[in-house]
Amino acid sequence: MRIGDAAAAAGTTPRALRFYEQRGLLPPPPRTAAGQREYGPREVARIRIVRELLSLGLTVEDVRSRADRLHLLEGDASPYDAPGCAEGRGVVGRRLAAFDEEIARLTRLRERLAARTGVRDVPAP
Repeated sequence: MRIGDAAAAAGTTPRALRFYEQRGLLPPPPRTAAGQREYGPREVARIRIVRELLSLGLTVEDVRSRADRLHLLEGDASPYDAPGCAEGRGVVGRRLAAFDEEIARLTRLRERLAARTGVRDVPAP
């Protein structure tokens, strides 16, 4: 399938696929004689995996650093927990630590704003 069809099948855009390829998240796909990218079911599955990992808060660099292990993802497997992948757990650990730092920073900011304005409880959206 061509890039537009593959992008649609994976729930993204052709532009995103080119970006993923350029950043090393996807290997360059085979090309037709006319030079058009050709994608198959494995490539579409990999695109979905990349999108899922990015949606979980991993950065492009995080995913790129473990791109060689993305083929290990089958079902609920994780390229960050594959055998001999201690450095992958480090990637996830660093992202979780960054999330925790950001949550703490936002909590402090919220507390300061609430103290300054006297507004404590805000209804959930």
